[in-house]
Amino acid sequence: MAEDLYDVVIIGGGPSGLSAAQYAARSKLKTIVLDKSSTAGALAYTKKIENYPGVSEPVTGKELLERFKEQAINFGAEYKGDTQVVGVKLDGMVKEVFTMDKTYTSRAVIIATGSMGRKAVIPGEKDFLGRGVSYCAICDAAFFKGKTVCVLGDSEEAVKEAGLLTKYAGKVYLIAPSGKLKVEDDYPALGAENLEVLLGRKVTAIEGTDTVERVKMKDQQGNESELELAGVFVYIHGARPIVDFLGESVHTSDNECVIVNRMMETTIPGVFASGDVTCTEVRQVVIAASNGCIAALSADKYISQRKRRKLDWH
Repeated sequence: MAEDLYDVVIIGGGPSGLSAAQYAARSKLKTIVLDKSSTAGALAYTKKIENYPGVSEPVTGKELLERFKEQAINFGAEYKGDTQVVGVKLDGMVKEVFTMDKTYTSRAVIIATGSMGRKAVIPGEKDFLGRGVSYCAICDAAFFKGKTVCVLGDSEEAVKEAGLLTKYAGKVYLIAPSGKLKVEDDYPALGAENLEVLLGRKVTAIEGTDTVERVKMKDQQGNESELELAGVFVYIHGARPIVDFLGESVHTSDNECVIVNRMMETTIPGVFASGDVTCTEVRQVVIAASNGCIAALSADKYISQRKRRKLDWH
């Protein structure tokens, strides 16, 4: 257990999570970042950033995020991408973070999952959750071996998940609401023979009896159609905190924001949260990064059982 025990597990690889990783690793804490997707967060979608302090030339969000990650790794943090956290157990001295293939244990946990989640809004989506509707291809792909499924979304994350599903399902439809995917035309996942892309279509209903049996769609001209299938994987982003994996383990507000004090501490000792998942009033990269810094210094104080936080400068 001691060999596998981390000091800090950080859930989320956006600017807040990676800033926390920099400060935690620099404090000589054994640190790992569990990132669902390096392309799924709000920063990764940003085409141009020219107001981040110290970065004088305009950069894409993706480029800036890569710098954050490289810096965290250089300080000694581990980074594990394509890793979806599906549950947590946070009430003990040793915290447990569950993914599909491994359980990570740590003394402290920092939640930095951002706020691109959404409520189930498509008719039938909530009703068939776990019965054909899924938000995690890597979790549920094996249940659809040889079957027909669809992925809803136009982001790189949606395309990647569709590519993963082609290895299991007999046929995969990628249904995008926009007229163009947010990836290059030669993106590797798009080359799968059993993948068909349907652009400019919005799913209006998910239907079935005991499980999903079909989706109804409408194109940009208002024409309606339907597809017979067994699974719907939803990768449409919204603006709600991503907290579904937490269950009721952490106190959240009526808007599902993780509640923290000004030092990013939740009500559970050793559990911290930072960035957009806490519903900060000002949503800027520099704010998320500063939140991550505070969370890491608070985690270091908690682990070291110091009365005051360690100042970090030369």
